[in-house]
Amino acid sequence: MMAGMPELTRRAVLRLGAAAAVGAAGAVALGGPLRGETMSAPPVSPPFSPPISLANGGAPLTPPLSPPLSPAPTFVSGSFVSAARGGIATNWAIARPPGQTAPLRPVIALHGKGGSAAQVMAGGVEQGLAEAVDAGLPPFAVVAVDGGGSYWHRRASGEDSGAMVLDELIPMLGVQGLDVSRVGFLGWSMGGYGALLLGARLGAPRTAAICAVSPALWTAAGAAAPGAFDDAADYAANSVWDLPGLASIPIRIDCGDSDPFYSATRQFIAQLPNPPAGGFSPGGHDAAFWSSQLPAELTWMAPLLAT
Repeated sequence: MMAGMPELTRRAVLRLGAAAAVGAAGAVALGGPLRGETMSAPPVSPPFSPPISLANGGAPLTPPLSPPLSPAPTFVSGSFVSAARGGIATNWAIARPPGQTAPLRPVIALHGKGGSAAQVMAGGVEQGLAEAVDAGLPPFAVVAVDGGGSYWHRRASGEDSGAMVLDELIPMLGVQGLDVSRVGFLGWSMGGYGALLLGARLGAPRTAAICAVSPALWTAAGAAAPGAFDDAADYAANSVWDLPGLASIPIRIDCGDSDPFYSATRQFIAQLPNPPAGGFSPGGHDAAFWSSQLPAELTWMAPLLAT
């Protein structure tokens, strides 16, 4: 945990953590689509024109005043047809703390296999963000998007959920009023691997931080789970091992000591050029472990997004 930053209470992030953890592995299927209606960025009011004094050579009587800004909505959702995913309708959602008038930088939360944007956002992400800011963290937004089960990279089928995030989602977030000059990546299991891969591909100038939780990592193509990669060439082309782009990005990795990815994660950490934050603690590959880690993870990420 970074020195000088407030420590979040468990209550302050339980809503955010429980929702995100459920969506991480897709353990619970929701009965409906994302709530709320699609909204664009708050409209910009016309410039204020102060009264003019004819007796004073036409100079304004008072300095121009900036019009009051309306707070951004705390929850916005919608969908777009993703060309990168082969024309699939792709749901997305944005959660913000209340009362925000300035563009926030986003944490892009990548779900695990079988998960979805709706599952990541279910259970009160907005309230969790509100309590995190009340606890003293710099404000940030949380973004979730449907990525399917293709492990966040281009597949032989032509589907490329990684390109969807980098080339379609992030530009759209700018249109939705977020500051996408720098973003953070947070992911669980398949999403943890995706956070490392996409954060490195976006690059250090724009990736503020990467938090990979129980990342789905394998030391060789033959050890990978069925469906994670098309073949050995696909594994090699999309490996996060010895990836130069990770060298200059702040990274946090959390993993349970009973997680099936424990051994591979230890080996992955050992080959990184810089020791990451986080570490190993009691727990498995499940929502209980992921929720327990989130307070420290958010405390670590928030100030990095603010710089």
